[in-house]
Amino acid sequence: MKYVTFEVRGRIQAGIVVDDRIVGLHEASNGRIPEDLLVIVQNYDCYKPLIKDVQHAGYKIEDVKLLAPLPRPASIRDFYAFEEHVVTARGKRGLGVVPEWYEIPVFYFSNHHAVKGPGDLIKRPDSCKKLDYELEIACVIGKEGRNIKANEAAEYIFGYMIMNDWSARDLQAKEMKVGLGPAKGKDFATSFGPYLVTNEELPTKEERLNLEMEAFVNGERCSSGNARDMYYSFGQIIEQASRDVTLYPGEVIGSGTVGSGCILEQTGRNWLSPGDHVELSITQLGKLLNVVGEEDENGLL
Repeated sequence: MKYVTFEVRGRIQAGIVVDDRIVGLHEASNGRIPEDLLVIVQNYDCYKPLIKDVQHAGYKIEDVKLLAPLPRPASIRDFYAFEEHVVTARGKRGLGVVPEWYEIPVFYFSNHHAVKGPGDLIKRPDSCKKLDYELEIACVIGKEGRNIKANEAAEYIFGYMIMNDWSARDLQAKEMKVGLGPAKGKDFATSFGPYLVTNEELPTKEERLNLEMEAFVNGERCSSGNARDMYYSFGQIIEQASRDVTLYPGEVIGSGTVGSGCILEQTGRNWLSPGDHVELSITQLGKLLNVVGEEDENGLL
């Protein structure tokens, strides 16, 4: 099932995609299902039977504005799980891969209050001259758990969505010299969408998702990979994230960047500029398009 958050006639609510239409769950259930998808995910066992019973009428997709499926997730952890990205990106900076990367999957927390959705303008930070996209896939936790084993992690995943982990490379490089970060290099925006697709709909290969991943800048394909190439599976990632910590429904966990999935890895390609259109595409998860803007001293375009 594909879940969305959408706006129509000034009203924001959760919905599901049925053929080429969006069904508003709150409307279709006569108010029995909440408008907030995060609340639905957090109480899914309660609302799942009601969702199955809703009448499929709804709105044409072109008549609504899709937002990020979870505009305010409970948290965002972003991992570093694709070996090709790690090798290439570090190599561009004259660095090798540290042995510890092969021992444990690592992550950082991102700003869950700076989430953007399909079509949203991404404001390049005022002091940034090296804006980059990052092509990623993210899962959403659907069940509370602690010290989850990798081979049991699938039952804790609600679904998956496209993630663009926007990066101010120059800000990131400077602050990480201090030994912390990426902090302000990632603080301004993370895009999700257009759909949150439940995991039973997606193909797997040896416990890894078999999904083609592509990125386009102004219509030109710049990145291509597959989610199955993750060195660490989502099961291993969730095992690490939940070690001695409780994970809660509505928390987002990113894969990190697929190999070739950012400008940093590419030779001779310009950094993103205002007006650039960046579209990420993942098999069965849809297409996520954003346009780059610029922030002036007053925080406005």
